[in-house]
This record gives sequence, structure tokens and C-alpha cells, in this order.
Amino acid sequence: MKRNRVHYTFYILITIAIGLFSRSSWIPELIYPYLGDVLYALMFYFIIGWLFPRMEIYKVALYSIAFCFLIEISQLCQADWLNNIRAYQLGSLILGKGFLWSDLLCYMLGGGLGALIEKRLLNIMFVND
Repeated sequence: MKRNRVHYTFYILITIAIGLFSRSSWIPELIYPYLGDVLYALMFYFIIGWLFPRMEIYKVALYSIAFCFLIEISQLCQADWLNNIRAYQLGSLILGKGFLWSDLLCYMLGGGLGALIEKRLLNIMFVND
């Protein structure tokens, strides 16, 4: 199986748009703190799928979760140069600002959601070689 990069580019852009919208006042307070992190991991699921179009679904999920975990753990490091990057909105969106245990659960949900979406909804997009 091989992922279609054109489709995955679209999925990445849609996930980013939904993620930016998730920071609006339209999102219920109950899910507001968590939705962005789930979508962040989902975006990385699609990015890794785009980078490695032949990789197995479970590996894409594991790598996307692991990458998000590394970003979250990096938030424990408060070096000046990192905090300078985090002071900008884009740096803050990419690197986050502070470590939260709940974010790790959100990343697992996002990576799992990516695998579920790909397995159940997107497998019609695969092209057999």
C-alpha cells in the first residue's frame, strides 16, 4: 500500500485549519483544553504518513505519538533560547509552553484517531503497487 501524498497534503492542511479553529470561543469549555492537542497529534500522524507513504499504519501512529511526547517533554526544558522561540505565536503553537500530563493522553488519542481514520475511512485512497 502507498499513501497518496496529494490527499495527505489536504488532510494536513484541513487538520491545521481545524486546529486553529479549536482555539476559538466557539469550542465548548469542556473540550477546549484538549482538542488542540488531539489535533496536533493527528496532524503529525498525517505528516509522518506523508513522509513515509509505505509505512504501516501502527508505525505511523507510534511515531506520531512518540514525536508529540518528545515535544511535550521538551517543555520541561526552559532554556532561554527555547523560551525565546516559544514567545512567538508560531513557536508556541509548535513547541507549546508548559508540560501537562493530560497532553500525553491527548497525543495518544490523536495518534489512535489517525490510525482509525486511515484504516476505516481512508483506505479507499490507497493505491496498490
